[in-house]
Amino acid sequence: MLSKNSDKLLILVEIAVIAAFAMALEYVPHKTGISSVEMSYGIIPVTVLALRRGPGAGMAAGLTWGVLDLLLIGFSEGSFLNVVQGVLEYPIAFGVAGLGGVFAGRLQAALKGGQLRRVFLYAWGGILLGTLAKYFCHFLAGWVFWGSYAPKGMPAWLYSLVINGGSAIASGLLGLIVISVLVTSVKQLFLPKRTVGLGHAA
Repeated sequence: MLSKNSDKLLILVEIAVIAAFAMALEYVPHKTGISSVEMSYGIIPVTVLALRRGPGAGMAAGLTWGVLDLLLIGFSEGSFLNVVQGVLEYPIAFGVAGLGGVFAGRLQAALKGGQLRRVFLYAWGGILLGTLAKYFCHFLAGWVFWGSYAPKGMPAWLYSLVINGGSAIASGLLGLIVISVLVTSVKQLFLPKRTVGLGHAA
C-alpha cells in the first residue's frame, strides 16, 4: 500500500513538473513566420509523459498546462471569448494532447525488446495523435468562434483549417524530430522503474 501511494505521489509530481515545463516553453518564441501559424513546443514534454505513464497522466498534465496558459496568457491576449470557446481551446485542447499515451505500453515493450521499427512507430503515433487531437479542437473553435477574422470571401472553416492545419503540421514535424531523438538516445525517459500510472498499467 505504501509503495502504491509513493508511486501515485511520484506520478503527480511528474505531472506538475511537465505541466510547468510545457507552460514555460510558451514563452520561447514559436512563430513560424507565416501569419498566425505557430509551433506548440509543450506537446513534446506532454507526449513524453504520456508515453512514460499512460494517457491519464498525459492528459492530466495537458489539462493543467491548458489552465495555466489560459490564466497566464489567454486572458491577457484576449484569446478568451466566452466559456465554451475558452474551455474547448484550453483545458480540452491542451488535455487531449496527452492522448498519445494510448501507445505507452506497446512503446515500452518495443523498447525493452529492442524492436527499433516498432519504437519509432509507437513514438510517432503518440506525438501525431496528441498533435492532431489538440489542433482539431482549435480548428473547431476557429470555425465557430473566430470566423469573423477570415479574409473576405473565405469560408470560416477553410480559414480555420489553413491556420490550425499549418500549426499542426509545424508542431507535428518538430515533435517527430525531437521524439525520434529521445527514444533513441534517452530511452529511459519512457521506461519508469514502476509503470503503474494514471490511466495505464504495464
